[in-house]
Amino acid sequence: MQTLHVITNQQYLDQQRLPNKVVVVLDVLLATTTIAMALHHGAREVITVPEVEDAYAFQDSETLLAGEKDAAIPPGFETFAPARLSQHIKPDARLVLVSTNGTVALHNANKASHLYTGALVNATALTDHLLKNHSHETILLVCAASLHRFNIEDFIGAGVLVDQMVSQAPKRFNLTDAAVASRTLATTVDITKMMHDSRVGRLLHSMDLTEDIELSATLDCFNVVPKQLEDRIIAV
Repeated sequence: MQTLHVITNQQYLDQQRLPNKVVVVLDVLLATTTIAMALHHGAREVITVPEVEDAYAFQDSETLLAGEKDAAIPPGFETFAPARLSQHIKPDARLVLVSTNGTVALHNANKASHLYTGALVNATALTDHLLKNHSHETILLVCAASLHRFNIEDFIGAGVLVDQMVSQAPKRFNLTDAAVASRTLATTVDITKMMHDSRVGRLLHSMDLTEDIELSATLDCFNVVPKQLEDRIIAV
């Protein structure tokens, strides 16, 4: 059977064991939601970098810098909020994104044989792609977490993916305990309420970003599958 595992925090990633694995990174509030949004709105690629200084190296007239570090927008950057950032995405644009957690997790997972980003907003498109294209490899759903603290919204996002994959292929997967737990949570709670009540959700409320919580809690509003190829993420 095919192993399906949820890693609750990126700090538990063992980079030496990532080759031959399929990894999906989830930073539901907000980086991986932002990536799906940008590709849906016509960006040709998203380049994710772990630090602000790395982003400035890509700055030119055709590149949009966006993101945050510790919830602060660096000088010269657009917002990190996907609902607001969508107004700045032009067709065929290149977006360079930095975040405190999500883009760091992607950097830490870059030894995987296949690396995707996942969120509630593109869950079904991603599920369908994984089921069709990865029938043998171990699949790791990696919660970015927040400064090494457990994030419930990433765990729920992973649980939605687990539930969709198992529902479509009930005899295919061997679930780890973390995968079972994430699926149980995702299928028994009010996801939108839980997103609002989460620690990051409360922080976004305080920043008047309620619209972005609502967007991030919306299932399947973007029909895109973001995959990292070399140093960029594109829709496949």
